[in-house]
Amino acid sequence: MEQISFEINNVELTYLDKVVLKMDRLAVHQWDRIGIVGRNGAGKSSLIKLLAGLVQPSSGKVHRHVEYGYFEQIDAPTAEEADPALLGRLAVPQHADQLSGGEQTKLKLAQMFTHYYEALLMDEPTTHLDQGGISFSLDELWYYYGALILISHDRAVLDELVTTIWEVHDGKVHVYSGNYSAYLAQKQLEREQQSQAHEQFIKEKSRLEKAAQEKMKRAEKIAQAGSMSKRESKAKPNSMVETKSKGTSQKAVHRAAKAIEQRMEKLQEVEAVHAEKQMVFRQSKALALHNKFPIMADRLTLQVEDNVLLNEVSFQLPLGKKIAITGANGSGKSTLLQHIANSGAGVTLSPKAKIGYFRQMSYQFTSDETVLEFVKNRSEYEEGFLRGVLHSMQFVGSDIRKSVRSLSGGEAIRLQLCQLFLGEYNILLLDEPTNFLDIHAIEALERFIAAYEGTIIFVSHDKKFVTHVADLQFNIMDKKMVSTVISS
Repeated sequence: MEQISFEINNVELTYLDKVVLKMDRLAVHQWDRIGIVGRNGAGKSSLIKLLAGLVQPSSGKVHRHVEYGYFEQIDAPTAEEADPALLGRLAVPQHADQLSGGEQTKLKLAQMFTHYYEALLMDEPTTHLDQGGISFSLDELWYYYGALILISHDRAVLDELVTTIWEVHDGKVHVYSGNYSAYLAQKQLEREQQSQAHEQFIKEKSRLEKAAQEKMKRAEKIAQAGSMSKRESKAKPNSMVETKSKGTSQKAVHRAAKAIEQRMEKLQEVEAVHAEKQMVFRQSKALALHNKFPIMADRLTLQVEDNVLLNEVSFQLPLGKKIAITGANGSGKSTLLQHIANSGAGVTLSPKAKIGYFRQMSYQFTSDETVLEFVKNRSEYEEGFLRGVLHSMQFVGSDIRKSVRSLSGGEAIRLQLCQLFLGEYNILLLDEPTNFLDIHAIEALERFIAAYEGTIIFVSHDKKFVTHVADLQFNIMDKKMVSTVISS
């Protein structure tokens, strides 16, 4: 029998009187490979911190039976030594003064994989990693001998590594068997079943309402028949008997109608399935571009200090297409986007180009606007559409009335993305837009990109995201750019 690595019993975690998580029992066994998914703020990181002992439950017990390693994305690497062979495979210096975000993540992974733990708790271990770093992590974790609990927004990583999904929703943890694609299939089946059950509920409710109305009409007819004139009453010697009989019938019909109403009250209500509204980001005629290639480069050489990133590269980026720029960490992807945004030497932009630019940085807002006011003041779309776009990016309920100054880092990034798609632009440059989004927000961003009429150039290491949205891919390798058409 497999040993239990972690056990959660009757655990409740509250924060400011709000229940964040409530679980009766969850167990992690020796060879389990579990992916934790859920919306931003659902409690995914709180759950993994409960397992790691970094957060204490408000009530209940968490039992840890093994030695475990814990990886948290926001922590900087420690002074702990790492296996030089692992560092060599990742091309990371251990004692460099300045490391990029991707190099820091690689160093932390090398430090973790240098030691053997019976369980690994990993919170977004592939953020900032290039494809080489992601492949390294997959190799190490694929052959890892122990329990793995993983939070990731990378759907390809979840598909590759996990065999169970824990979905955190409304403070509860729902367990699904299989990888992320299998979980999606099960969720789709649940939606179909809910949709059928909702239709059945509406049909049965309508049938009972109609039956109750018919009973009430019949009762009214009996009442009308009972209130006859005096002459009619004298003409019928047995009228008293008939009136009594009619009164009894009327009561019986009323009782039947009441019984139907009670059955309606006991009907189990099934909510309709929430369907994402189709959206199109339409551009005004004033923003229309007519150049077949609104961005072109002729023998462009790009370097930072003495480091040549691109050497005499020429390219033409076609109008209205979604173009992915890929390549290893440090190959020059972000530098290229910035060079395009600045209309740098060697780059030719359409004279009518209006560029919206999403950078890899934390966004801070200084205005006193609410979330809804912020997008309304920078867009010509009507309010209903703006609310739908914000809802897609998880600004729900009172979120749209929040001050933009009070937004968390993740919320600020999601609002910035909404503003770019809603703004008066015809070209968008997006530098790693999925890095700090959960899977639901990434899927919303995919819908945004599909609905956008302008040209989009984006940098991403997320394989599924690139496959889902890109028409064309330019891979930077050996200071050159190699283009590939992506078949849908």
